[in-house]
Amino acid sequence: MRQRPIPRRTPGNLPSDLSGFVGRGGELAELGRLLDVSRLVTVTGAGGVGKTRLVLAAARAAADAADAPVRPAGVGGSSDPAQERYCDGVWLAELASVRDPALLELTLAEALGLTDHTTRPLRTVLAEHLAERRLLLVLDGFEQLVDETADLVRDLLRRSPGLRVLAAGRRPLTLDGELSWPLAPLGPEEALALLIERTSAADPAFTLTESNRAVLAELCARLDGLPLALELAAGRLRTLSPAQVLSRLEDRFALLTGGSRGALPRHRALRTAIGWSHELCTSGERLLWARLSVFAGQFDLDAAEYVCAGPDLPVDSVLDLIGELLGQSLLVREDTAAGVRYRMLESVRIYGAGWLESLGDARRLRRRHRDWYMGLATWCELDWFSPRQEEVAALVEAELPNLRLALECCLDEPEEIHLGQYLAGTLWFYWAGCGRLTEGRHWLDRTLEGDLGLAGAEYESSRLKALWVLGYVAALQGDSVASMSALYECRDGAARSENPVAGAYAVHRMGCLALVSDDMGRAGELLGSALERYREAGELNSNVLMCQVELAMTLAFQGELAGALSLCREVRDICEERGERWTKAYALYVLAYAALDAGGTAEARRLLTECVAINHAFRDLVGLVLAVELLALVTVAEGHPAEAAVLQGAAEPLWDGVGMRLFGSGYFNAPRLMCQERAGELLGAERYASCARHGRTLPLDALVERALRGPEPAPVAAGPLPRPRGVAERAERTERPLAHPGAKSRKPAGSPEGEPAG
Repeated sequence: MRQRPIPRRTPGNLPSDLSGFVGRGGELAELGRLLDVSRLVTVTGAGGVGKTRLVLAAARAAADAADAPVRPAGVGGSSDPAQERYCDGVWLAELASVRDPALLELTLAEALGLTDHTTRPLRTVLAEHLAERRLLLVLDGFEQLVDETADLVRDLLRRSPGLRVLAAGRRPLTLDGELSWPLAPLGPEEALALLIERTSAADPAFTLTESNRAVLAELCARLDGLPLALELAAGRLRTLSPAQVLSRLEDRFALLTGGSRGALPRHRALRTAIGWSHELCTSGERLLWARLSVFAGQFDLDAAEYVCAGPDLPVDSVLDLIGELLGQSLLVREDTAAGVRYRMLESVRIYGAGWLESLGDARRLRRRHRDWYMGLATWCELDWFSPRQEEVAALVEAELPNLRLALECCLDEPEEIHLGQYLAGTLWFYWAGCGRLTEGRHWLDRTLEGDLGLAGAEYESSRLKALWVLGYVAALQGDSVASMSALYECRDGAARSENPVAGAYAVHRMGCLALVSDDMGRAGELLGSALERYREAGELNSNVLMCQVELAMTLAFQGELAGALSLCREVRDICEERGERWTKAYALYVLAYAALDAGGTAEARRLLTECVAINHAFRDLVGLVLAVELLALVTVAEGHPAEAAVLQGAAEPLWDGVGMRLFGSGYFNAPRLMCQERAGELLGAERYASCARHGRTLPLDALVERALRGPEPAPVAAGPLPRPRGVAERAERTERPLAHPGAKSRKPAGSPEGEPAG
């Protein structure tokens, strides 16, 4: 029996359509046609008209076409052009919650799955990533940053010939070559179909009958066929009859139509729909709606209760009121890795924000919002050193839009800049441990640049913390000048203010900078001094354990493996006792380094696979790429040079994202050079280059899966690993080379193993 061909999997990040796409068949076909003839198509229209739904449906259609099995020319017709046009995927960047222009490029990079910790401009990173790719980029909700978005899109389209952009906004980008397509409201039949579908989903007992059909059709007409208005009406049809909804709507239209007589009807209709729902709410529901508008993106019940409750809104009423707002489609419930969370539709949130401003309570609520997220960050920092580390990472990831808003609130008040410094510094574990170096650098720089000396000496500890975290982040980015400047300032400030803890962190990160700069003697002195300072201050957390691991690295790189093993075994034991995994991964890296040096390739592989899994879970690109490089050396030592070359090639783009390749370090670079030389000898230059090229094409998840799976059997005899040329010249002192005494014979370069498994 002939097997059905397996569809291709085109990469991308489109969300699943949970509620179904109703109608718009003609518009969907037209949008597909426009994408065939233009590289930039912008769907415009009023809020609530269905722009997002339509562009996502068009994007899914494009992704499905790209995923379809290829039909060779001459066998049932030629292949679909979309299979080549979007062979690198369809990607969605949601911009509605981005208010800071400096975060626009960062948000786009995250949507594309890029992680770049270098000091290179993110626009350069984006352009280089897109330059040789063919993909469709969907931009949704750019209205608040239309000029900045237009400038970025223009630049990327010019530099990326295979890029096509599908945008949705209330206004076009106004770029040369742009096809702007205004989206009209739904026609009568489609509007009725949407209303019935959404009402039936909310109330399974609802049915369309001859007696209610005419009233429902009239309701659709009075709401001008706007999808958001229809969905809000569907929420009300759970508790009111169609005739009741229609009768109540009459008064609300008269009340909320206001504004300019020249305004487009659909603009008035959207406000009518939202204002009508607002009027149908109880006073408590309206008050909670207004106060919830201070949140950006998702929020949870605890946050809503703290921020929104007060004498006029008892805390024990918030849960029931949220349930009512959910029932009216004014809130959306979402199940996430951080638990059950809620989100307000953007148009609904904007309406509530206007109501909050009219009440004169906006500033107070924004400060309460900031205070909640200050407390959340403090708790997360403490809980990072615990078995809940992964939960903390997921929570901060989910709360990032609100944390950004809290940071902005701190920056809006010069006399409270110390709060921004505290918050940016407290999130060190997220910036350094969860792949957010670039964003962390952004906020740390802003809070420190905005320090006008108004905070006073009593808040010096917040400033010192921001300084050492900035020094840490900059060191990991390879920016040694900025790192050293911040750390010296922190050290001197700690001495003046008699803050031994801040002084210990400054000395620690100076040692970290010396480590990645190959100054092993100074690194050892500074890291050892920092550990003594930590002990004297009674400090024990992930940072302190990382200092011990970094000291072990200085010993391992200089051949003092017994001391390195002792330090890292102690760290591993403490981490296992406390449930800490992030620092444990770095300890495993050093233990694997020592195991490989002793010829224990099986033990080294076991340690490194656990290391890779942990680093990938936390999105720690620095730790991940170090582990993959060392795993490639283990792989060639086991006799799998082709697989080692694939891993080596896959690590190269990861280093491009971390910063200066291997920090410019001869010590960190040694495993890579050893692997490259030995695998190159066994495979030959041409075959090695081919395998490495294949590795460079692997997506991050595929690389991790491959690293965890390990190579296929049938190894090539590896023989002793040679010392790579040039390492000794870059190191301050000669270190003992890694060696593998296992296999005794070398397979000739002309007899390489088979191609590595996909």
